[in-house]
Amino acid sequence: MSRLLGLAVAFWLAPALAWADDPNPPPDKSGYTVFNPVPDDQLRSLCTDRPTKSTSPCTVDAGHWQVESDVYNYTQQSSDGVTTTTQLFTNPTLKLGLTNNLDVEVNIAPYEQVSAHDKTSGVTTNSRGVGDLFLKAKLNLLGDDGGAVAFALEPYVKIPTAPVGVGNGAVEEGILAPIQLSLPVNWQLVIDPEYDELANAVGHGQHSNISGLLSFGYPVTKTVTVSLEVWGDANFDPLGEVKQASFDLGAAWIPAKAPNFQLDGGVNLGLNRATPGAQAYLGVSRRF
Repeated sequence: MSRLLGLAVAFWLAPALAWADDPNPPPDKSGYTVFNPVPDDQLRSLCTDRPTKSTSPCTVDAGHWQVESDVYNYTQQSSDGVTTTTQLFTNPTLKLGLTNNLDVEVNIAPYEQVSAHDKTSGVTTNSRGVGDLFLKAKLNLLGDDGGAVAFALEPYVKIPTAPVGVGNGAVEEGILAPIQLSLPVNWQLVIDPEYDELANAVGHGQHSNISGLLSFGYPVTKTVTVSLEVWGDANFDPLGEVKQASFDLGAAWIPAKAPNFQLDGGVNLGLNRATPGAQAYLGVSRRF
């Protein structure tokens, strides 16, 4: 954590040093807040945390809000003769820009359905209900208004609102530190380290969970961007360590005549037995 905070301070100081010699520095929007919104003609290009698993370091402009949601999300995983299917029927994240580089975010799935089929016994169990509630805050420390590098910190806490079978009934928390780099020939790279404190599968207490990804984005046209991503996760539960990995593909379309709207979709392919074999989704985002 101390190293992460030191890195955050370095990134916070970097733009001031760089812009001191920049003949065309970005506009000063520090005076805008949730009570004094950024004018529409000064809004940044629409930036979302979807598709794929990556989280972008960008925030929502001050005084504006944004919704990002799965329209439908399907996941299937097979392990030890049991096939588990999870379906999300919308999964909205609501974001509100408080300042030029800080927003708050709320995420909850109104309805989830989890089905587990045991091939040996032939028994299928079903669980359904609202998902868990996630509360987040994203603080951009560099590159919110442009530049070759962007960096942010995003702590979160999970409130257990889901019923048994859909959620684990435990409060959990973590922090993400997304970094975005501009690469040659219009490629963008997002590096997304994450640290979580998760509830133990058995008994009380928590354990560490570490995940990260490399996500490459490329604008194939002026309105369509594709993403290629490799993701990994290591869960250090006392009951037994679990490692997951996936290769993810995504595409997003922002219509030329509707710059505040995005339609996207993707598929995530598991790379080992501990990871869901396939996950597919369609989603939509809208800034207001």
